[in-house]
Amino acid sequence: MIAYLDIPSGISGDMFLGCLIDAGWPIERLRQVVAALKLGDNEWSVMARPVMKGPLRATLVEVRSSERHVHRHLADIAQMMQTSELPAEIKTCSMGVFRRLADAEAKVHGVTPGKIHFHEVGAVDAIIDVVGSVAGLAELGIEKLYASSVPLAQGWVQTEHGQLPLPASATLELLAAAGAPTHPAPLPGEWVTPTGAALLAELATFEQPILNLQKIGVGAGSRDAAWPNVARLWLGQLLSTGPLVQLQTNIDDMNPQLLADVTAKLMEAGALDVWLTPIQMKKNRPGVLLSVLAAAAQESALAHLILRETTTLGVRVEVLRHRHEARREIRQVQTPYGPLRVKLKYLDGAPIGAMPEYEDCKALATQSNTPVRIVWDAAFSAAQKLLSERRQD
Repeated sequence: MIAYLDIPSGISGDMFLGCLIDAGWPIERLRQVVAALKLGDNEWSVMARPVMKGPLRATLVEVRSSERHVHRHLADIAQMMQTSELPAEIKTCSMGVFRRLADAEAKVHGVTPGKIHFHEVGAVDAIIDVVGSVAGLAELGIEKLYASSVPLAQGWVQTEHGQLPLPASATLELLAAAGAPTHPAPLPGEWVTPTGAALLAELATFEQPILNLQKIGVGAGSRDAAWPNVARLWLGQLLSTGPLVQLQTNIDDMNPQLLADVTAKLMEAGALDVWLTPIQMKKNRPGVLLSVLAAAAQESALAHLILRETTTLGVRVEVLRHRHEARREIRQVQTPYGPLRVKLKYLDGAPIGAMPEYEDCKALATQSNTPVRIVWDAAFSAAQKLLSERRQD
């Protein structure tokens, strides 16, 4: 499953959570995620309730904490993640959001990320917003998040540093680093918070996909406005990526160990698939053929990434007519080692296969100190049971 975050009124951490809860993520699961953070003596509460924003119904999430004026470094948050009982992939992804925040704040204040004191975004409620949003996306089975352009407006905001102009400097740095498209907001004010911008920058691709729409989650902002202050999360299956391209280049003068990082960065940048093929090049030198399958709209960005991250001097591009795709569905199953995701494959509307997500198996294996193959076997068995149930529906 994929999701598209439509943010006509901007985005904040609590609006993000509101979308996820409204889309079906149980509020009790959010509370369990917060409990796994082991916040110590800090008293906290997470509530969700339906509200009306103009003529539209939405879910308002309120995160409250007894903590006051605590400043944390990035290392403090990393320690909190490390000692928590959260799944490894949630810890890693959440830290990615906070590292983006630290990098943006460091650039704004002219210091290194390690010296940054998180103010508002280091408070318990902001930490809950970030970790809860990451966990909610994972547990709803959302494999990829897309987002609309970002509404930004001028004005002023009161912060720990005093009165500062809007958009907030950290918000601008976060969106600039992600290459986010923006448009003018309807009225002055802060419609995109640094927490919301960090979640977008780390988790979202800024384009609207072609999808088979299945569900909508509507999250409410805390402020009332002359228009419905809501964000909407569209959930569904990816139908088409539109025109496709295949990028290729031959490499024979690069340490092959570095290609794993290149592959990971290409996938993070939006490639549909990346593969490496051993080849024999001129002067009898062994080489590697790097191939990338991607949407045509991603061609320039991915070609630039290849040229920057590898030793190649050129990238070939071939336009593909289309590809045939089986519909997929992500579901969660229980195993003796914990919950994980499986991918169901459909053809002509009927389920024909199910496979576990390997990264989930690896994370559970690490947590339980169990060989990955044993966790994978248990996950495969649970996946086949789910497949059998789907066939009987």
